[in-house]
Amino acid sequence: MSHAKLPVQPAAIFFDLDGTLIDSAPDLGAAVDKMRTDRGLLSLPDALYRPMAGVGARGMLKVAFDIAPDHADFLAMREEFFANYEASIGAADARTFAFAGVADMLRNLESRGIVWGIVTNKSKRFTDPLVACMPELHGACAVVSGDTTAYAKPHPAPLVEACRLASQLAKGLQANNCWYLGDDKRDIDAGHAAGMTTIAVTWGYEGEHELATWNADHVLNQPADLLALLDLLG
Repeated sequence: MSHAKLPVQPAAIFFDLDGTLIDSAPDLGAAVDKMRTDRGLLSLPDALYRPMAGVGARGMLKVAFDIAPDHADFLAMREEFFANYEASIGAADARTFAFAGVADMLRNLESRGIVWGIVTNKSKRFTDPLVACMPELHGACAVVSGDTTAYAKPHPAPLVEACRLASQLAKGLQANNCWYLGDDKRDIDAGHAAGMTTIAVTWGYEGEHELATWNADHVLNQPADLLALLDLLG
């Protein structure tokens, strides 16, 4: 845990979803791998898909079929991937789960009176049912998806909207007394642009890859480190 630049105690904390609160890589990988097996192609190992979990359909289809968004079949294949993934949400064999320590971390924030929310680039089509079927996430004061506003991260608009929604519970809430945690550079860029304290996490899909170049205010290695950082602030 790095705390070279100690912030003020936050009034609200916002989190990226995939790779920060939850590990959805197994279900994302399975959704695109089904497209391969449906076509009579060999299944690929989860380890090939996992690094692309934070990139979405573009990354998954690149791994599975080596196609890019300019390919003639990309849009149709993207929708097939979306349909497969949507069908997996909440299914009996779903393999999406909260990272170890996340549930305890969120409960602890609530016990401290710190409101928290979710800001993700995942479409509302997937975010809402996913949050609904994961009890750990039911305490979110705001859930902002990639299509909630006119822009997705790294634009600050989704974080500004989350702050607006959270202000209904935390009166007078301003972006400069909020924190934003994420496992991707675009999370840190969005947080900076919104005027929030930014925290990069290493337990997601990026790991510690190039974290030093992101210019995050802090780097945390496990969810419990967030609570330790709050304890430092008294």
